[in-house]
Amino acid sequence: MSESEPWFYAWCDDAGRLDAFAAALSALVSPGALISLMMSSEEGCETRSVDEVLAMIRVHFGGTNNAHLLSGMRLNDSERDMIFELKCYTDECERRHPWGPLRLTAGERAWDFFPFEILVGSYGPRSVKAEAAVAYHMVQGDIEELLLRLCAPDASGRVPTGACTINQEWRAPVEMCATYNANAAELARDLALSWVSIHDKESVSRIAGISLEALHARVDAAPHFARVPMKGGSELTRSISRETVLKALTTPPATLLEALDAAAVPDDAWRAAEPQAQEIMDLLRQIDEAAEGEGPPAWRADITTRGHVRFLEEHAPFHVRRLPSGGVVLATHPYRTLWPLWADALFVLGLMS
Repeated sequence: MSESEPWFYAWCDDAGRLDAFAAALSALVSPGALISLMMSSEEGCETRSVDEVLAMIRVHFGGTNNAHLLSGMRLNDSERDMIFELKCYTDECERRHPWGPLRLTAGERAWDFFPFEILVGSYGPRSVKAEAAVAYHMVQGDIEELLLRLCAPDASGRVPTGACTINQEWRAPVEMCATYNANAAELARDLALSWVSIHDKESVSRIAGISLEALHARVDAAPHFARVPMKGGSELTRSISRETVLKALTTPPATLLEALDAAAVPDDAWRAAEPQAQEIMDLLRQIDEAAEGEGPPAWRADITTRGHVRFLEEHAPFHVRRLPSGGVVLATHPYRTLWPLWADALFVLGLMS
């Protein structure tokens, strides 16, 4: 099981960073929630006014003076209330230690976000696979919602790209559990950014903002037939070549998106688990709607075992979500990475070499 809450990252340039931070904060914080702000300079405040917080940040932000705040939010998908931490880092701090430049964490501990146990029916055999599928449904909508609240709270387009992981570091996009791209036509940047980051050993947050053309040039400049290792795939997809990335970069974006859509179909193991998972979710709804002590009989089941985690790591489905703004989100459960989705799509297109 995860020992960390999910971490969300967003990239934007220095000129629009505070505006992006302000928009994200307004989209995240529950109306009237207490906001605790601390700047690196030890300036800070506690208030329920978003405007007061933003005014202080705009006065003190810069140099090595970053903004860190804690507050409360309401998750629309799961209807859960949760503490969040939102941070905004200056370019100077990013050069010293890349953390963002915008970073969001949800919950104070892993168990605030990920369910440790669920209620299951007291009759019939248990199914680890079905219970794992329930765990997926309980958090997946929240993951996508939070990524969009951070990266696309409005139509400004200030944030071109972002991602989510439980690894406390913005790694190669294909090693994350979710990515956001403001322009679906540039979706191949996830693959190119991953290749450049791994091959050149560069922090993603330092290079996330460079153009797709510049990423293409850096891949092209690598030695012919160079390969980089990939995690989370089959024996046949443990690495990817320079040539595969270059072919993907010249593939029409609509074709690439269609291949990812086709690759996102749930596998047989997941489809077999879904009917019992839906039964458990129906039971949970009945218990939630019933008066205290009057719901159907049930008992608590631990869903943090290695069997539950392994099933999510190997079978959690992928979601390719086209946004009305023209952007796209790729997502799966935080215990899995996006690389199997990319690998399958590249195979479908005949690009793997």
